[in-house]
Amino acid sequence: MRLHRIEAAVPVGQGDLLLARPDVSDGSRGNVVDSSDGDEAVFHAGDPTKGLSGHARARYPFAVATILLCGVDVYFRGKLEALLPGHHFVTTDSVDWPDLVIADISRVDPMDVADSYPEIPILGFGGHTDTAGLRRAHEAGFDQVLVKNALSERAAQVVDELIA
Repeated sequence: MRLHRIEAAVPVGQGDLLLARPDVSDGSRGNVVDSSDGDEAVFHAGDPTKGLSGHARARYPFAVATILLCGVDVYFRGKLEALLPGHHFVTTDSVDWPDLVIADISRVDPMDVADSYPEIPILGFGGHTDTAGLRRAHEAGFDQVLVKNALSERAAQVVDELIA
């Protein structure tokens, strides 16, 4: 079975996906590959633990963004990973090119980050008392600058807007 322009939840080599015994029904007498019987695999965005469903219209998994964390401490990285499940987090030593950069402006120079990733959306955050750092991030051209508490509250919404 060939996948053409469809995002798969698993890596697929050369666009091919091998289904073991795809003609075997799951008890509903429907073929899991035949889309006309409404018994195909349905992926639920935000909950990859849900399996097959009898919905008539198949859904595909949401896009996974590669998010580069610049200067983000280990504790806050864990918090971001919990707030943004399903995204791939990397650090500056990674070879993966990011879809989004999240930078702690109290630990990195905003101008250096903006110069290093001119075509990538950048989300900067800092403490509410660091008004000079927040201002420098705005001046550097960050796409979004938030205080740390606001990022904790609105992370999913802000990231979805920036990677859209």
